[in-house]
Amino acid sequence: MLAGAVAAAGGGFTLHSDRGWHYRTPDWVRACGEAGVERSMSRKGHSPDNAACEGFFGRLKVEFFHGRDWRGVSAERFAAELAEWIRWYREGRLKAFDEGGRKVYDTIAGRRRRLGLAA
Repeated sequence: MLAGAVAAAGGGFTLHSDRGWHYRTPDWVRACGEAGVERSMSRKGHSPDNAACEGFFGRLKVEFFHGRDWRGVSAERFAAELAEWIRWYREGRLKAFDEGGRKVYDTIAGRRRRLGLAA
């Protein structure tokens, strides 16, 4: 995951994560440091520190993970379905944005394009 993010973004970015054990292991901390990636996670029991990330993971669990029977699903299939859900979340899921006092509905990718933040 980290190698793919560094390859896509070129390093030098902030990686927001939850407080999962895998994001605190010495190997992960070292790999982030070597790649020039700053780690960001909320303090324990204080989700406002990283509210956007915590909100994303909450939606991921509710909309993608819970309520589905994952027994017998291979790691490869799970990863492919997760990648597809993340693509849909960014490019297909409508979200309400407040722009100049009016509510605008757009996808995350569409809004970033409109604001000139993405190609």
